[in-house]
Amino acid sequence: MSNLKKFWTAMLAIAFLISGSMTVQAEVRIPAVYIALGDSLAAGQTPNSQIDAGYSDMIAQELARHQPVAFYTKNLAFPGFTTEDVLKRIQSLEAKEVLASANIITLSAGANDLLPLIQSNPAEGSLAFQQIQVDFALNKARINLEAIIAELKKTAPQADLYVMGYYFAYPHVRDTQKQGTGKQLDQLNAILKQTSEKAGAQFVSVDQSFGKNAIDKIPNPADVHPNIKGYQAMANAFLEQYQNGWEVEDKELPAAAPKTFEEMLQILEQGGEERSATIDGVTSVRPSEKMEIEYLALREVVPYA
Repeated sequence: MSNLKKFWTAMLAIAFLISGSMTVQAEVRIPAVYIALGDSLAAGQTPNSQIDAGYSDMIAQELARHQPVAFYTKNLAFPGFTTEDVLKRIQSLEAKEVLASANIITLSAGANDLLPLIQSNPAEGSLAFQQIQVDFALNKARINLEAIIAELKKTAPQADLYVMGYYFAYPHVRDTQKQGTGKQLDQLNAILKQTSEKAGAQFVSVDQSFGKNAIDKIPNPADVHPNIKGYQAMANAFLEQYQNGWEVEDKELPAAAPKTFEEMLQILEQGGEERSATIDGVTSVRPSEKMEIEYLALREVVPYA
């Protein structure tokens, strides 16, 4: 082979490797129009039954550090939402209007289909559930998730959809109690992964960041919600897939500013100026489980310097 042929063969090989590596991650969306959907994790519920900065807020914050962000909201996420609740929510006319311009969507849905069936006794460190009920709930979650993704594909055709996985939420129970419930979590994550990937969405695994003993991230034995370190781990799991090298560092964690559901309800009823908070110039609406279903935040363009 001549030197010229060797040169072009090498160039083609390099080009192939580069193009192959570039397809691993999704395209960076500029400007970002980010909408967080789902349950209390998407809303940012704390281990003390309050609402504060969660993984979606940290994602929006990190996006704003690197690229223009036109809009961000987690107003469509509510504590307690099941997959059926999320489906109904995104089918509303108000939600469709907001979602139509989205180009990044994260979704947390499925845990509330399962968690009510798990009986936890923090004092004894025990867990109990009926397998038949769990199997039925998991199948229903799968069916609803298929419908949610199909609806989002129609409503937000330009959006990259990221389906967030779940972590093991009972690190405080006895080790002997963890295996059975852990298997149900594995099944839920498998359903989320298979269903999302089959429909062209991306699954974000977070369970490895927590493990079975993440007391440092889930500090309250009587509550399944993570603290800010847990939400940081979830945000970084997303960012690793969105753009390798982007990361929410410890020094970048937002200052705590929790609000009770009652406080948030009062703010909404008063139409106060505290309706939204700002994190590095990104509008972040903090929802409450007591908000009326048709409430949506005022949309506004977020200036980017």
